[in-house]
Amino acid sequence: MDKTIEFKVDTGGITEPKGFCAAATHSDIRGKQDGRLDTGIIYSETPCSAAGVFTKNAVKAAPVLDCQRILDTGRDIHGVIVNSGNANACTGKQGMADSREMLRFAVSSTGSAENSFLVCSTGRIGDLLPMDRLKPGIEEIGEAARQGANEGIEFASSILTSDTRTKTATATFLVDGKTVTIGGAAKGAGMIQPDMATMLAFLTTDVQASSESLKLVLTSVTDRTFNAITVDGDMSTNDTVLLLANGQSGVELNGESEPLFEQALFEVCDCLAEKIVADGERITKVVEILISGAANDQEAENVSRAIGNSLLVKTSWYGSDPNWGRLMDALGYAEAMIDQHVIDISYDDTPALIGGDPVPENKPLWKEIVSRSRFSIKINLHQGDGQFRLRSTDLTEGYVDFNKSE
Repeated sequence: MDKTIEFKVDTGGITEPKGFCAAATHSDIRGKQDGRLDTGIIYSETPCSAAGVFTKNAVKAAPVLDCQRILDTGRDIHGVIVNSGNANACTGKQGMADSREMLRFAVSSTGSAENSFLVCSTGRIGDLLPMDRLKPGIEEIGEAARQGANEGIEFASSILTSDTRTKTATATFLVDGKTVTIGGAAKGAGMIQPDMATMLAFLTTDVQASSESLKLVLTSVTDRTFNAITVDGDMSTNDTVLLLANGQSGVELNGESEPLFEQALFEVCDCLAEKIVADGERITKVVEILISGAANDQEAENVSRAIGNSLLVKTSWYGSDPNWGRLMDALGYAEAMIDQHVIDISYDDTPALIGGDPVPENKPLWKEIVSRSRFSIKINLHQGDGQFRLRSTDLTEGYVDFNKSE
């Protein structure tokens, strides 16, 4: 079996695998009459197995609850209906009714079976959906998708909120001469914290797999990608990652193909996660935090999050200040086994601390590295084999200005 994975970015994303269609329209959900795409649909005429990973926030939006309910039934799925501009979160009984109405219109407009669609919303929390404007939009794009619309890029635009650009990727590989394709589209720029944050990700594939197999692979990949990013430490009510598989490639997910499938899915999700961080609200820098030598992987994750969510650390990055003392401070309050006398810290590959001893002669090099738009911080705790990678960002005045009111 050829183990080469072909990877592309900025593609049609979710319409690249065989048998998947998509469409998008302007339903004026924001009430601004600006023509902005805000309603999208993914559709496969062939029934799909499906899996999802959702926010761990105790306050869950109506669409999240509906997705979990439908996936728990184990039914075949034909698609996903999505809106942006309104999260349909904290909207009570009416919000739940509106979510069900979105599902009903998606099903009827595509001629699909009841409970064969999933639903997602993203945007402002606490406002009711303008269903009088949304329902005609769903009918329009449902019919377009059923007729074979190939609007993957438009779909990627329709799910955006404070994002400045679309986020799509595709990976393909061969199994016995047959091509398997995985496509993805995501959104997210603010409230980005582990367990996904205000982000939605939609993944489609033409591999043949059970929902149980998809769930195992998706959870593993999500933990290493979408759950390993942070911009501002906030966790959203609407976080959702969905994976749909319609089997049209003729390739079954089994012991031979699964490792390659998981690697290809990782490539797509890792790319989308990086795009989300790079599009963080008013950020100027993306920082990769690489922790090794922790007592275990969980402690490595704890350390990376303590650093990546520290306001003092993030503002020093914005100021291009290689203040490794703030890194040590964050290490100290992380829930991890720490011995300050053995720690190694490097900016990229330039040491700042070796065995707990500073390397002051490298300070000009640290300054140059931290002035870049992208750099890494590598920390070895020398306590065991635990490791974790987290992507974070700086914190700017622009972020505060952008978020001080809606």
